Amino acid sequence: MSHNFTVTRSYHMLRQFIFCAATLCSMHSFALDSDRNQPISLVADRATYNDKTGVTTYSGNVVIQQGTLKLQSASIVAQLNKDKQISAVTATGAPAKFQQQQEGKKGLTRGEAQKITYNAESGIITLLGNAYIYQDGASFRGNTLKYSMNKGDIEAAGSSGGGTGNKRIEIIIPPSATKSFPGARD
Repeated sequence: MSHNFTVTRSYHMLRQFIFCAATLCSMHSFALDSDRNQPISLVADRATYNDKTGVTTYSGNVVIQQGTLKLQSASIVAQLNKDKQISAVTATGAPAKFQQQQEGKKGLTRGEAQKITYNAESGIITLLGNAYIYQDGASFRGNTLKYSMNKGDIEAAGSSGGGTGNKRIEIIIPPSATKSFPGARD
């Protein structure tokens, strides 16, 4: 296999992963459209690709940036299916983090977890282990957060098991500055 073929294939896989990560960051499609047209910057201590297994691994303080999207983790592993399309992506770190600027004045969407996985077939993004997502004043925290790109819903779960380490989920929803409650007087 030629070096150019490996670089081209890795670049194609990386672009697919960036698209997946951008979708994760935008949560409700409020991300900047211009990010998808920006160049991709990837910095890592090491990168490997195995054509037989379809696994690409980036390790060592991995930072991927495209426009306002930024993904940081200790390692990223992308798995290809038999058609050489991304089937799963896993970012691990202490923690793995992402951020992206939203349209308008909504600010940054930020998220982190010990592990962030994307299943291309189901469209499910899972944040596992001290998972946290913050967007436009609202936040979700739990052991596991699952986001369905197809349905646009989030499922949050606390940690399970015995002992004092059990944690429940936490959702914070900011008050709306534009809504008033019935019966409230100014």
